[in-house]
Amino acid sequence: MWGMIPTFFCSRRLPRLQVSDALERVVIAELDALGYELFELRRGGSRSRPVLDVRIDRRDLRPVTIDDCSRASRAIEAKLDSAAELAGERYVLQVSSPGIERPLRSAADWRRFAGQRASVLSEVLGGREEVEIVGLDGETGAEVVVVRTARGDERRIPLADVREARLAFHW
Repeated sequence: MWGMIPTFFCSRRLPRLQVSDALERVVIAELDALGYELFELRRGGSRSRPVLDVRIDRRDLRPVTIDDCSRASRAIEAKLDSAAELAGERYVLQVSSPGIERPLRSAADWRRFAGQRASVLSEVLGGREEVEIVGLDGETGAEVVVVRTARGDERRIPLADVREARLAFHW
């Protein structure tokens, strides 16, 4: 066995990336028709039992409810059941909200949650710090997050320098 060259097998099927893109387009279209937006789509599980984890958000900025998740789940499931090649025949669909401590990923998220508290990891802050989101300035691609620290200081952080951020939740 030693010294043998390993054998690789290649498939001529569509690459997984294209299937995922097609799946994402279907999910986005179904959510859009209901007034929701896709926050995150993850595919896991196994080949024989894929798990689709769909996280949704409301366009009207209100919290996502169980009814919202049920409505979205029924719409997505109806579409996937009619197109088995997208997810497989034995898929598991899980629809949920991004949660209370949701990640802030885009400039739109920072605008949307102005006035709320967030846990932000950035070199500009010297590490992780909980801050109040004041707003967002700058042009597309050069946005600057404006935050207020616990000491009351306003800091300006280029969005590109934010390594991680999520809404802060306190009981």
